[in-house]
Amino acid sequence: MTTRQNITLSIVILILFSLFLLIIFGDDGLFDFVQIKGEKDRLVEKNEKLNQKNLNMYREIDRLKNDPKFVEDVVRQELGVIGKDEVIFKTGKKQDSKK
Repeated sequence: MTTRQNITLSIVILILFSLFLLIIFGDDGLFDFVQIKGEKDRLVEKNEKLNQKNLNMYREIDRLKNDPKFVEDVVRQELGVIGKDEVIFKTGKKQDSKK
């Protein structure tokens, strides 16, 4: 190979290497693509979780509007309300049997 061919080959290799670096690390390059894809995947997963949570809330709202038994259970559990003919028995603390 002549010197001219060596210089031309070196320039071509340098240009190809520069293009390769630009494709990988440049704006909108492969590196940015991978980061954006990862962010998109995280957002899709978060969106799916939020959709499931919304669906559960819609179901609970519907049950609160249309299911008196469910409303009664929620009131009993969250507010500690008892029924009309119910009685609450409170027992004392258990004594330690070791003496």
